[in-house]
Amino acid sequence: MSIARRFLQAAVLLLATVALSGCNLLVLNPAGDIAARQGQLIVVATVLMLIVIVPVIALTLLFAWRYRASNNATYKPDWDHSTQLELVIWGIPLLIIIALGAITWISTHLLDPFRPLDQLSAGRPVPADVKPLEIQVVALDWKWLFVYPEENIATVNEVVVPVDRPVHFRITASSVMNTFYVPALAGMIYGMPGMESELNAVINEAGVYDGFSANYSGAGFSHMRFKFHGRSDADYQRWVNDVRGSSDALTRATYLELEKPSEREPVRHFARVDNGLFDAVLNRCVDTDRLCMNQMMAIDATGGLGLDGLKPLATPRRGDPRLGAYVSSEVCSVNDAVPQSLSGSIVGMKSP
Repeated sequence: MSIARRFLQAAVLLLATVALSGCNLLVLNPAGDIAARQGQLIVVATVLMLIVIVPVIALTLLFAWRYRASNNATYKPDWDHSTQLELVIWGIPLLIIIALGAITWISTHLLDPFRPLDQLSAGRPVPADVKPLEIQVVALDWKWLFVYPEENIATVNEVVVPVDRPVHFRITASSVMNTFYVPALAGMIYGMPGMESELNAVINEAGVYDGFSANYSGAGFSHMRFKFHGRSDADYQRWVNDVRGSSDALTRATYLELEKPSEREPVRHFARVDNGLFDAVLNRCVDTDRLCMNQMMAIDATGGLGLDGLKPLATPRRGDPRLGAYVSSEVCSVNDAVPQSLSGSIVGMKSP
């Protein structure tokens, strides 16, 4: 019976080893430098914590065995203190907390997503003549929009970047909070309506990687995924030329249709993009009937419009109807009397 049990245990262990050998621990073996450094941080933190956890587990088992009822262990009812034990019990965890705190503080600054990259990978600084590729990211319901202002193109549910070139992502959302996440590239970055987040990262190996939303946002959340492609400079340029061959253009009217909730949206390419579209999305005034947020904040900075500010509220006629009523751009017109301090930025300005 004992031999059969040992054989069964060995078989189970072997099967588990074979099954786990096919797992790709992408977070700990990524293709991007930022993700790789974040993975190293996870490993270091885990090892430091195991310095306490493993001995505690081992000593728990040892004490349970040594002081079992049948062992007749030495009984010392008057023992109550040991300086040596106190030093070990408190000193080692304190040193580990100090080490974790120092590592966390340094890594928080070095891996700040807003911080421009200083290296492509370990030992490879970013060349002085290399300009980061800017990609504007909009989390829609339930798909991803990517705008390449440098190339004046846009895509839905597809990102292509050159290998070993820094990428600067500007991230926002259309209606609800979402999370932009490519495990092979870097950590999660939130995208929120009316706000902008940033991510600086680089991919070091050519390939196709998964990207998705890591924050539940409704019915189509499960399929809110995209493919992230790392390609050589030549392949990237060929892809850009292919996108430019599309017959579609991302105008404001097209965006207002695109932002309406839809699921399992296929990959789409746009050969042209209206100027200032991302800033209009960020300021929630793609529909030119809306007053932009930066315009409203400029008015509020001078005291606002009081109850009269509620009069221009209008019901949306275009785009996602769930966005609700909005302030009409007619608030800002050439006939408005505004404070002198705003005369350069508000008078005659409507939604751009």
